[in-house]
Amino acid sequence: MDVRIGLIGAGWMGKAHTSAFANALMAFGPEYGTPVFEVVSDVSEDAAKAAKEQLGFARYTTSWEEVIQDERVDLIDIATPNAFHYEIAKAALTHGKNVYCEKPLTLSAEQSVELAQLAKDKGVVNYVGYNNVMNPANAYIKTLIDKNKLGKIVKFSGTYDQDGLLDASLPITWRHINKFSGSGALGDLGSHLLSISQYLLGNIENVNALSKIIIQERPVKVGSAEMAEVENDDVISILANYQNGAIGMISASRIAAGRKNYLAYEIQGTEGSVYYSLENMNEVHVYFTGDDSADRGFRKVFLGPDHKGYSAFYPAAGIAIGYNDMKVLEAHELLAAVTKGTSYACDFEFGANIDKTVSAILVSAQEQRWINVHEKGGITV
Repeated sequence: MDVRIGLIGAGWMGKAHTSAFANALMAFGPEYGTPVFEVVSDVSEDAAKAAKEQLGFARYTTSWEEVIQDERVDLIDIATPNAFHYEIAKAALTHGKNVYCEKPLTLSAEQSVELAQLAKDKGVVNYVGYNNVMNPANAYIKTLIDKNKLGKIVKFSGTYDQDGLLDASLPITWRHINKFSGSGALGDLGSHLLSISQYLLGNIENVNALSKIIIQERPVKVGSAEMAEVENDDVISILANYQNGAIGMISASRIAAGRKNYLAYEIQGTEGSVYYSLENMNEVHVYFTGDDSADRGFRKVFLGPDHKGYSAFYPAAGIAIGYNDMKVLEAHELLAAVTKGTSYACDFEFGANIDKTVSAILVSAQEQRWINVHEKGGITV
């Protein structure tokens, strides 16, 4: 079965999505659907034309509305900057299209809840690109939790730190402006950690957060003496209560000296603990109180073919997979949902709950008090 794709946004993420679809076909075969690159759209005609030629799309346009209305398109792939997700996704759902939207779903909890409900009403596939959820390490850890190998979960602690914006001379971008990004380190990095914790432990009930803007001004362009105000968080730290009774300590920084892609977390339970870091992507560290060797501390488990998703790439354990491979697994799950009606974790409801949590964190940081994530109503998983 062909799945005809209309890509909106021809930048880096649009290329990553397209590559993931092509590689999903090679890794899993046409049984789960054959991606057909029907049309690509971008506000820049040069970018759209280049994407058509480089990525293999049949046509290009500068109008995303044309892509939405095209009867030859089965799946709308939204890879635009954050601020445009809501308008495009709503139009796509209204036209009865399946929708694949890069994270975040929208910049407000209310809009995300609206889209989640509309997707339910339309009965179409609706997928948010929280690719870290698809990491085989997380599938393995979820199995440990679901089989009660860790006992009652007591604590989740994690951080996502990078130093990509540590240099104060780097110019301001859309990521620093709230109307385009929604938040800073929280939305760009912390939301990935929130997606993992939500996938593994369920929803957060309430939060108490502290955020700081460390670099308060940046040049308007490279080498310029003219400065512009940075509007959102460089660093954020969050205390959380989960609905399952666990407590959480979550943080994110985009100015963490020496950290390149440090997404790391530990889950502690009454009968065991697990630790994972994306910088050592192929290793999960586990400790079980019932092991004969329990007094020796954590032991290392290498990801391998027995862990969900891994065998699509390698036949033997210990060979590291990468970021793009998680996108491949994401594209495969999406294609399978469209062609076979299979289930998937990161639907719009999942994304809406993350956006509700992000919204509560932002209010908490501003008002310096505990905020209930679901106090404004809406949907929950």
